Amino acid sequence: MRQSGSWMTIWDDRILEIIREEESGTSTELAKREEIHIAQSTVSRRLQKLGEHDLLRPLGNGVYVLTDEGEAYLEEKYDAERERYINGGGSSDEENGADAADGPGINS
Repeated sequence: MRQSGSWMTIWDDRILEIIREEESGTSTELAKREEIHIAQSTVSRRLQKLGEHDLLRPLGNGVYVLTDEGEAYLEEKYDAERERYINGGGSSDEENGADAADGPGINS
């Protein structure tokens, strides 16, 4: 089961899934999709929010791509609420029990 964040909406999973499938996406492209039933302006806000939480990365000109964290979230290996990998996935710092934001681990 995916570990969504309290800040997420029901549309975020669909947006992430489409961007994974298409390899990138813009709010205009996504709003035209049959699976998305919200306005382009709302899609744009969701893309920005997903980017703020590192599930998407903006490339410029409104184009977004999936990050490693976004891919891990879709694969149920990333907790979007806590913004950390589940069960030791992710970077070597996280595998050693340290968050990247905490700085070097004890064994460094």
